[in-house]
Amino acid sequence: MAKVEHRFPCEQCGADYRFNPDDGTLTCDHCGHSEAIGAGPWGGASLRELDFDTAIADRLPDSEIEETRVLTCPNCAAQVEFDPNTHAAECPFCATPVVTDTGVSRHIKPRGVLPFALDERSAHQAMGDWLGRLWFAPNGLKEYARKGRKMQGIYVPYWTFDADTKSSYRGERGVVYYETRTVMRDGKRVQQQVPKVRWSPKSGRVARFFDDVLVLASQSLPKSYTDALEPWDLPALEPYQPEYLAGFRAEAYTVELQEGYQEARGHMARVIERDVRFDIGGDRQRIHAVDTEVRDVTFKHILLPVWMAAYKYRGETYRFVVNGRTGRVQGERPWSAIKITIAVVLGLLVAAGVGYLVATGQQ
Repeated sequence: MAKVEHRFPCEQCGADYRFNPDDGTLTCDHCGHSEAIGAGPWGGASLRELDFDTAIADRLPDSEIEETRVLTCPNCAAQVEFDPNTHAAECPFCATPVVTDTGVSRHIKPRGVLPFALDERSAHQAMGDWLGRLWFAPNGLKEYARKGRKMQGIYVPYWTFDADTKSSYRGERGVVYYETRTVMRDGKRVQQQVPKVRWSPKSGRVARFFDDVLVLASQSLPKSYTDALEPWDLPALEPYQPEYLAGFRAEAYTVELQEGYQEARGHMARVIERDVRFDIGGDRQRIHAVDTEVRDVTFKHILLPVWMAAYKYRGETYRFVVNGRTGRVQGERPWSAIKITIAVVLGLLVAAGVGYLVATGQQ
């Protein structure tokens, strides 16, 4: 669900401010006036964790909850909120024209935001460089990049989870040793070293504190795309203030808190398994049982910056996303059947030529 752009009037001329990634200020494109974040009347919440059990029990205070009116894209099912005065628009996730229809969504407010560090021009450059390196891409795709069609700056929702874990385990430690055997090879007796494993029981405890386990809270983009945009510099998170969203859209989460926590627990389990194997030691490990106690689970709803573009080619939509901090690019790409055919034909001609030269050289 992509929320309507946040707008803040310039105190000098009344036009809209936008957040400027270059210097981190609110800037008016009309008169050039700028204002530091936090100087205005909007204020920001502290960047603190919320208690997971309290949220699951639906006991969070009303100050942590907000409601928005939304519509659903008929093509990709993204939930998008537009200005109430807007009656038709283009879905920022797949470029499909959508007609507004309202519905109410109630969700947890964001606590942190990672501000854009790249402006649209820099994002275009990063995407153009990435597209330029693609083999067999249609000419129209590169032309699309050169024309510089407007990209959407969108804050994508994530959950972060903290947890204190203590795990007890049972398993076995394997130590590799070698036995010498005599075998027949090519009619001769030879000796070879055969690896064996000596197993011994092992049990113990491991503990780990997990800080900011990151889980995508959106279903509008393929998770493989957003995963490929990592890493994110989470230590640079700022307490949420709507000024950071000026001139951008912000998508609200569609992955609920409980579902996000289950994904985070899967990540924790993999890390705990690695810790257990390290604790067992030896050359090989067998894990029979792991019993984990999870305590003091907290979470944050945060927004991370993504530049996005959608490109239509032969009726199909292809999307590109750019990390708004690092310029890392990920996306779908169409293949040019003509270019592939030409490459195959050229390859066959080269192979035939090489074959002819080899054949004539042997005569």
